[in-house]
Amino acid sequence: MTPQGTITVQRTDGSAAAQAEDSFRRVYADVFAEPPYNEAADDVAATFRHFRLQTRKRTLRAALAHTEDGEPVGMAYGFPVEPDTQWWDELTDPVPPDMRREDGHRTFGLMELAVRGPWRGQGVARRLHEALLDGIKAERVLLNVHPDSKAASSAYRAWGYRKIGEARPWEGPDLYDVMLLDLRTANYVGPGGGGGGPGRDADQGTDGGAGS
Repeated sequence: MTPQGTITVQRTDGSAAAQAEDSFRRVYADVFAEPPYNEAADDVAATFRHFRLQTRKRTLRAALAHTEDGEPVGMAYGFPVEPDTQWWDELTDPVPPDMRREDGHRTFGLMELAVRGPWRGQGVARRLHEALLDGIKAERVLLNVHPDSKAASSAYRAWGYRKIGEARPWEGPDLYDVMLLDLRTANYVGPGGGGGGPGRDADQGTDGGAGS
């Protein structure tokens, strides 16, 4: 049974995200324990050691979704890709120099976007995505997603992302799809736009790249 009730989405900065680490961790641990990620407690602990460093970034943006009684149901966070990022180096096939050019402002790296199972299919991921990107000055958004996370990949395409290559951002056999959203084009489905309702919820698993 899908829980009903008011879901609130709140955008925060790095300092507030650090204070809400337990909520981010709860969402992450639930979602990434599922296939195709199958992360264990040690994986979650490693992610949140990194999270504590990431939340110190002045430019970090985060969003947290919760029920009326404070139960965390979804989260997202990211920050601008830095000029010395290794993200582009991890692609299996090189991209043109102009595509990989970074100046610390051009590209927003979406590190994580996830919604816990009982609250999927209600547009929560779309709302998190919109809250995270609302008002940013970047030209584009970059993310990695596991190709077996079909719901997430489908939603990103519906929101205007396109696959630009494949990468292996971590040790292991899995290749991840690298997707790019151009915020300057008409294909971008921004706040209040269509394409992100129930059935287009990127429920499970965006994984950020080396820009993190």
